[in-house]
Amino acid sequence: MNVFKRLRQLKTLLIDDDEWIRDSMSIFFQSEGCAIQTLETAEEALQLFAKDRYDIVLIDYMLPGMNGISFARALDRLQAHNPKSPSPIIKILITAHGEAEIVTQAKEAGFHDIIHKPFTPEAIETALGECL
Repeated sequence: MNVFKRLRQLKTLLIDDDEWIRDSMSIFFQSEGCAIQTLETAEEALQLFAKDRYDIVLIDYMLPGMNGISFARALDRLQAHNPKSPSPIIKILITAHGEAEIVTQAKEAGFHDIIHKPFTPEAIETALGECL
């Protein structure tokens, strides 16, 4: 199945403090007929998850306040307290940091994939395709 055909049926959230990345990813997803919600901080995202559900979360590692790995752990705790919580959320970490410790922490926090900056639209498509 085409990645974007499947994505049109899912709710995707991007959390990145870089406005250029948020804007360019929005344009990329829209050009493929897919919706994407973008936020600047993990704290905003946790507030959103208290009211809504997303199927896919793309999150930057380095954010003001809570980092991407801490967000994933907080999201897991939030979902554990929600008995209506359906299937697990696909989590993809975006990072400019390639240290093995970050990769290990990301895997332990349940990330399905890691995309290294700088990235291309093809890298996003590949990662999403593998996770779906």
